Amino acid sequence: MKIYLDNCCFNRPFDDQSQIKIRLESEAKLYIQAAIYSNEIELAWSYILDYENYCNPFEERKNSIKKWRDLATTDIEESGWIIQQAQVIMNLGVKSKDALHVACAIASKCDYFLTTDERLIKKLKNFQEIVVINPLQFISLKEE
Repeated sequence: MKIYLDNCCFNRPFDDQSQIKIRLESEAKLYIQAAIYSNEIELAWSYILDYENYCNPFEERKNSIKKWRDLATTDIEESGWIIQQAQVIMNLGVKSKDALHVACAIASKCDYFLTTDERLIKKLKNFQEIVVINPLQFISLKEE
């Protein structure tokens, strides 16, 4: 099984943990990390993750996230196909960076695209190319 975590998913453990939803999503992301470390799940990486992480103003977060690149089994670079696929996804009302993340996940043949962005999940609820879910939903599916 191969997954793609977007930037907000990688940053979730650094968010304010006083909200239960954020805390649960953080725990779910940590559980998923452990599965990646133990090679139960493959992680895909992309140039857009590199770009967004590079723009992160918080050095601790940036360095922590950067380490995940080395654990990825796939590293997707920009291509004409990705740009075209991102445009199709943007036509569904998705922002450009999010569309690029999803296109990279599709290009790397991921089974799941994980995000904590509820608006993105709603916009891609019926998207046929890849399953877009949050970390908690993913754990539920994985445990079945």
